[in-house]
Order: sequence, then C-alpha cells, then structure tokens
Amino acid sequence: MTTATLLYFLGASIALTLAPGPDNIFVMTQGIARGRRPAIITALGMCSGVSVHTTAAAFGISALFYSSALAFNLVKYAGATYLLYLAFRTLQERSAVRLATADDRPAAALFRRGFIMNVLNPKVALFFLAFLPQFVTPAAGHVPLQMLLLGLIFMVQAIVIFCLIGYFAGSIGSYILARPRVAKHFDWLTAGVFASLGIRLALAER
Repeated sequence: MTTATLLYFLGASIALTLAPGPDNIFVMTQGIARGRRPAIITALGMCSGVSVHTTAAAFGISALFYSSALAFNLVKYAGATYLLYLAFRTLQERSAVRLATADDRPAAALFRRGFIMNVLNPKVALFFLAFLPQFVTPAAGHVPLQMLLLGLIFMVQAIVIFCLIGYFAGSIGSYILARPRVAKHFDWLTAGVFASLGIRLALAER
C-alpha cells in the first residue's frame, strides 16, 4: 500500500470520526454526566470493538449481516436491548449527581460496556465491510492483512479523538455538576441518550 493511500484513508477516517454521530455524542454525554475517567475508559472499549469488526470484514464474516436478514436482526435487537437496559440501570442507580466523588465503577466494567455497545451494532460491521475495501490494493496481494492494517489505523485515530472528547467533556461536566440543581437532570440526559441509541438501532435497516 502506498503512503498516499494510507494518508488518504487516515484523513477520511478522521473526518468520519469527527462527524456528529451516536458514538461521539455518547462519549461527550458520558464525560459531562460521569466525568473524564468513565468517558475515556468507555471510549477505549468502544474503539477496541473496531478490532472485531475489522477482523470480521477482513475475513468476510461481516458479509453474513449483509446477506442474512436473520443474522442482522438477531445482533441488532441484542444491541438495542442492551442499550435500553443501560438506560434503565442509569435511572435506577441515579449516580450522575455523585460526580464530585467520581464514578468509581471498575475500569473493566466501563470498558466492557463500551466494547459490547460497539460489537453488538451490525451497522458498524456493515460500515467497515463497505469502507475498508475502498482503500485496498488487490494487486499488492494479502488483502486481509491490508484490511487489518487499515482497521488498526482507524482504531488508533478513533482512540485519540474519542479520548480528547471525553477529556474536555469531563471538564465541562465538572463545572456544571458542581451545581446540584443542574446535576440532578443529567441522569435523565444519560438515560435518554442510551434509550435513543437503542431505539435508533432497533429501527435500523440493513
């Protein structure tokens, strides 16, 4: 693969990651409502899920979601159910107002939540199946390895951008949530984001 191709891919990846969408809105909401640490760790989990989708695309597994409505719907509804469950748990725990003492949930739990959210979204799998091959050079051979390399580049730049979003959103959250009258509304905001993502995923078409 040429350097020009890799740079073009990197530029396209950064543009897509920065474009307003469910993932960066979610990370921003987490940063504001929960603080820097939960937002960054959750973002790391979400970005790590890219490795699963990249591997699936490289070896043709993602094509199953494209060709099989049943496979697509099974994963789609599993992901939507998980997001709606997170919305319910957010309101049940009512923990956003505890930001002054930080969200002390284990890093593994935060990471796992982001990872599962990403992996259980079949639209992400289809995105990589459509996006990565556009930058592959078939004549160079080793097509799966080329796609894995592109997926790694995408994941690294997404980690940098999402962690920056989480960090600066956490700064905003520290300022806002120090005011209790404002803080009490952020559980509803976080639950609303989870629920809207879940409903959006449930209504998604192949």
